[in-house]
Amino acid sequence: MDEQSISLTVNGTEQNGEAEPRMSLADFLRERLGLTGTHIGCEHGVCGVCTVICDGMAVRSCLMFAVQADKKEIRTIEGLADGDTMHPLQTLFSEQRALQCGFCTPGMLMTAVDLVDNNPSITPPEIKAGMSAVLCRCTGYEGILKAVEAYAKQIKGV
Repeated sequence: MDEQSISLTVNGTEQNGEAEPRMSLADFLRERLGLTGTHIGCEHGVCGVCTVICDGMAVRSCLMFAVQADKKEIRTIEGLADGDTMHPLQTLFSEQRALQCGFCTPGMLMTAVDLVDNNPSITPPEIKAGMSAVLCRCTGYEGILKAVEAYAKQIKGV
């Protein structure tokens, strides 16, 4: 299949590349751009570990074609920190012991950022429901939920 030229902004930097029409955004990020923080799990949109933010909304990058991301703004786990300064949610994940094997962590973080940043008044039940979109095989949900709740409180200034 012929590759198509695409141009997208990834973590604030314009990126240009070539992708076959059937190449997933997850594969494009990992293979063409070298951004391996976006993990690939089930490749069916079920586990959520490949979650990135596209134009302000969390999406499963395994279900989105790279060509669909043309002219869009993508934020990956690599774009969460500010240089050597961790994002507040990353710090809270560490403090709340929400990190176990780490495989689901990029998807958890990107999902949580999307949930809280788009709804700073999010309630604990809404957090629990929203975070259920990403599977953790280590059953580390308690620390994850505490970290996301603490992040929501920080955003609200409580």
